[in-house]
Amino acid sequence: MGELNVSALDEQGQREFTRALLDDVQALERMISEGLIETGIHRIGAEQEFFLVDKAYRPAALGEDMLNLLDPKFFTSELATFNIEANLSPRAFEAGSLMAMEQELDQCIDQARAAARGLGGDVVLTGILPTLSDEHISLDWMTPQQRYAEMNETLCRLAGGKFETLIKGLDQLQTSSDNVMLEACNTSFQIHFQVAPDQFARVYNLLQAVTGPVLAAAVNSPILLQNRLWHETRVALFQQSLDSRSEAKKKRGTRTRVNFGDAWVRDSVLEIYRDDIARFRSILGGDLGESSLDILDRGEVPSLKALCMHNGTVYRWNRPCYGVGGGKPHLRIEARAFPAGPTALDEIANAAFLFGLMAGIEKHHGDVTDALLFDHVKENFTNAARYGLKAQFHWVGGEVISAKQLILERLLPQAADGLLESGFSDQEVDRYLGVIEERVKSGRTGSQWVLDSIDAMKGQGNADSRCRALTEAMVTHQEGGGPIHTWPTLDNVTAKDWRDDYRTVSQVMVRDLFTVHPEDLVDLAASVMDWEHLRHVPVESEDGELMGLITSRHLMRLMGKGKTSEVAVQDIMLKDPLHVPPDTGILEAMRLMRENRLACLPVTKDGKLIGLVTEADFLSVAARIFDEQYQATESKGTRG
Repeated sequence: MGELNVSALDEQGQREFTRALLDDVQALERMISEGLIETGIHRIGAEQEFFLVDKAYRPAALGEDMLNLLDPKFFTSELATFNIEANLSPRAFEAGSLMAMEQELDQCIDQARAAARGLGGDVVLTGILPTLSDEHISLDWMTPQQRYAEMNETLCRLAGGKFETLIKGLDQLQTSSDNVMLEACNTSFQIHFQVAPDQFARVYNLLQAVTGPVLAAAVNSPILLQNRLWHETRVALFQQSLDSRSEAKKKRGTRTRVNFGDAWVRDSVLEIYRDDIARFRSILGGDLGESSLDILDRGEVPSLKALCMHNGTVYRWNRPCYGVGGGKPHLRIEARAFPAGPTALDEIANAAFLFGLMAGIEKHHGDVTDALLFDHVKENFTNAARYGLKAQFHWVGGEVISAKQLILERLLPQAADGLLESGFSDQEVDRYLGVIEERVKSGRTGSQWVLDSIDAMKGQGNADSRCRALTEAMVTHQEGGGPIHTWPTLDNVTAKDWRDDYRTVSQVMVRDLFTVHPEDLVDLAASVMDWEHLRHVPVESEDGELMGLITSRHLMRLMGKGKTSEVAVQDIMLKDPLHVPPDTGILEAMRLMRENRLACLPVTKDGKLIGLVTEADFLSVAARIFDEQYQATESKGTRG
């Protein structure tokens, strides 16, 4: 998806693109068989994605303005205006390369941070930003470039107009969207490894085998829209946010565009490309230029535009990539499973662990495809995403072992062997694998720090203020540079401006509601209100539409008239009560309640009930406003 000039494909365009795509596959096959792909060197590289936030640590649409200030050689846009990406320089995989990569990464982060702060914002390295809310999952936040608009339109059409998301963790998130913007809710640190064609299958399979264990130590995104879900929620979110399968394909269990694969690679990278072309229709086209076969016949190097464009819309967690650098074509593997953050040092440590295992694990276990079942490897990946260091893995010889024990007792020594045999110094190995060791020993991954901090802040502020406090602490610690295992648990909600916690009703509304249906007995409503000590109960339909409101006043009037056993809720409820959308300002909501003499206000989105605010929810707001005004008055009196 690096190509900017793209467009949706009509029937004729689809045929032309497919022809070019098939030519590219044939050209690549020839290049491999004729020995034209670069060999004899391994290179590494990475892509760093950022969240951009404002002074209140909420998403900020700074992307385009920041890119005007940053070097386009290294920085580029992302799907959302609250994200950008930095591309690190490729370098030979050899002694000193990891430290050089860390230094360059630090420089990129410093440049992005300076640009953001110059615009009144900041950058955050995290898998999923804690302060994201429903309002950010809209096309208003999409970067205004044709490629993103065309991708959104095409995938939505293939999906039948809706993307359904259901993620179950400690909490549960279930939502639907008519666009792909949920995909923008995650950022990653994507690691690249260049490999020769004849080594591709072996190296790719090694990477598949170790991705789960490395991910277990790297998890950094446990929260989405204030819900505690997987330790690496990105994995579930990315897969579902771009699930463009039709209902028929879902019933058949067809593979999603975001996937881990279903089997080992036997011989060649061509297996992956062919499989993806067979399974997934091309969704975008563009100016493909001359046939790659004609270019190859002239003795020149083709860019394989169609193949790269198609590959950019199929999101394997470990994805093959073709590129041309210095006039030489090459193959590399892009490891996409690892989240951004918590710090540059943590990210390079994750990369070192991954590279070390790819170089060292074969020495201990031989051909990984003989040592492990692919289904177990795939299950390990999912378990790592769900549970982090608390995961259980299937390992060599049918062993079932905890992530922590596997990493500390087996994998870290093997990774160290791999790095040392690849020429890295003891200092470099100790620096990065030492970070992994301390992180695993302490159990303090990025996700665990977030979850521990949320627990420690219980009862302080509201959910919004706790998420803001988390994000502010992330920014502070990331600038300090200390790896995640050194971060203290955040146990105090502090805010630079408390008013940022009370901007809209979505920040203070109660989401966990007790409701009744119109046909229910009034006695049920009365019992619920008595059991749960409620003064108001919303009435909703089976599909969540707000139908009415029952209040204690209604019940008192009815009980004064005698029996209630046969009366239905719909007979006495307040029909079509005043309600507001979640982005309604707090002061506006207070005004509406005061002018209409209301004790509560239902909150709806697209006609569906999503929350409720009451007088009690506004007491702290009113108290703070009064206290602030009182102090200002006292201060004036003292000065006078």
